[in-house]
Amino acid sequence: MTTKALEGVRVLDMTHVQSGPSATQLLGWLGADVVKLEAPTGDITRKQLRDLPDVDSLYFTMLNCNKRSITLNTKTERGKELLTELIRRSDVMVENFGPGAVDRMGFTWERIQEINPRIVYASIKGFGEGPYTNFKAYEVVAQAMGGSMSTTGFEDGPPLATGAQIGDSGTGIHAVAGILAALYQRENTGRGQRVNVAMQHAVLNLCRVKLRDQQRLAHGPLAEYPNEDFGTEVPRSGNASGGGQPGWAVKCAPGGPNDYVYVIVQPVGWKPMSELIGRPELADDPEWATPEARLPKLNKMFQLIEEWSSTLPKWEVLEQLNSHNIPCGPILSTKEIVEDASLAANEMVVKVPHPERGEFTTVGSPLKLSDSPVDVISSPLLGEHNEEVYVGELGLGDEELRLLKSNGVI
Repeated sequence: MTTKALEGVRVLDMTHVQSGPSATQLLGWLGADVVKLEAPTGDITRKQLRDLPDVDSLYFTMLNCNKRSITLNTKTERGKELLTELIRRSDVMVENFGPGAVDRMGFTWERIQEINPRIVYASIKGFGEGPYTNFKAYEVVAQAMGGSMSTTGFEDGPPLATGAQIGDSGTGIHAVAGILAALYQRENTGRGQRVNVAMQHAVLNLCRVKLRDQQRLAHGPLAEYPNEDFGTEVPRSGNASGGGQPGWAVKCAPGGPNDYVYVIVQPVGWKPMSELIGRPELADDPEWATPEARLPKLNKMFQLIEEWSSTLPKWEVLEQLNSHNIPCGPILSTKEIVEDASLAANEMVVKVPHPERGEFTTVGSPLKLSDSPVDVISSPLLGEHNEEVYVGELGLGDEELRLLKSNGVI
């Protein structure tokens, strides 16, 4: 029997929606025993964006695999006693309520430390301390305030949100890093600690290169950007690579919304590229031969490449570019990703049996550990593990469990 990396670690998961559940799901995949504590009405996402009537939505199932579910009304006196007991026997507690919500339940960090000095208490909030602390945070609000939206899109268009959930799931991954570090430090100190991660801060960390460019702007225009005019802030630059080598998404046949290949032109790739596009003379033309010569005409360069690529299907473009070691990748649609055999083989797109839905497709674990393989297990039904946890682990009697239910405590 293989043990898992976080075997024996108990996580009290008081999170909901996306940022918190994405973090605790990763902890579950790494082998932690994640007990999701829900209000008797359940995580709001169980009922949001449903594709089938009266069953947990994909929104919920895809963020809550490998967890157990218990219900508890923490506003009741008995609920508070049970929560105290759950905190006492947990290694990690994670929450993403509004600022101060857990404090108002009577569970300040000081109180939590009294109950269990070894606990790692992690909170995901929208913002750090300061003028934004009490703003309501959502995925795209975090993108707006973390530097992502102002730098995404085309120069002449509005700021754009990214399809990647960098505000929610991006923050969840940062929270996991903090939790693991705190657990590791506990090995030396014997003490737990507070872990705080703000969505705005996580997005900003992911936008680091744009802050690099903000500082470079003080010394003049950014040559690798396709933009012609530069003000005092980093402009939106469409599909420019943002790195040291120019890149762009070029159209392919037959011209559908995702018939594009992203291509990067390294210095060493220019000669084979010029041959591929039927313009071999450009390899030695001083107007085109060097990266410095090409830099002022990036738009024209990618236009020439596109005149070639737009006559071929994207997979053929990919094959020809790869045969010359030119860095590139097809723009994969969500449909293509779900049907991609290699992603299935890598257990990144997995099918999971569910007691009420039958089966759903979800994203598997991107963390691959040689000694801690991941089995993706279905998300729990609401309160599915009440008896297992309250009777089997906290030692309550069957009769009390019945009373707790009829009194609305669970």
